[in-house]
Amino acid sequence: MFIEPSINNVRKGWIEVVCGSMFSGKTEELLRRLRRAKFANKKIEIFKPGVDTRYDDTDVVSHDKNKIRSTPVSHSENILLLANDTEVVGIDEAQFFDMGLVDVCEKLAKNGKRVIIAGLDMDFKGKPFGPIPNLLSIADYITKVHAICMVCGDIALHSYRLVENDKTVLLGETESYEPRCRTCFNLKED
Repeated sequence: MFIEPSINNVRKGWIEVVCGSMFSGKTEELLRRLRRAKFANKKIEIFKPGVDTRYDDTDVVSHDKNKIRSTPVSHSENILLLANDTEVVGIDEAQFFDMGLVDVCEKLAKNGKRVIIAGLDMDFKGKPFGPIPNLLSIADYITKVHAICMVCGDIALHSYRLVENDKTVLLGETESYEPRCRTCFNLKED
């Protein structure tokens, strides 16, 4: 006899994406959501790309110096192997991961996990960055956070590179980048 599975017995997963420019509070929002999940006695695990060593080799650290222990991984597939009995999976600096991150997040959500992703939605040229655009298209929830433009004080959505370098991936902080609004981002430097 076939018994149809009940939706009430299935643990439901979903995908949340927090995106925006540098200095907009993406990581801070990720940490806030993970702390709340931990407070609710959920088993959490957070991952970051191994290349992100700006503040710490292993911890995810916000610009405000708040931090949480994480697991650096070199490839998105490793997340599937390490998140088995986790209920909530956090992923920081998602733009630095390979495009396989989209499928990894889909599998995690289908397996009943809440997946919270933070990352830059645009690179320093104002173009879509890494797997973030594809993650936005499959996300159940999207939060776009904004910084303040360092030129005019309006809402900033771009990460303006202050140093000469054409590499898409250039780790840096305030010495290399500043947030800018659309208008100030497009101003030509004289």
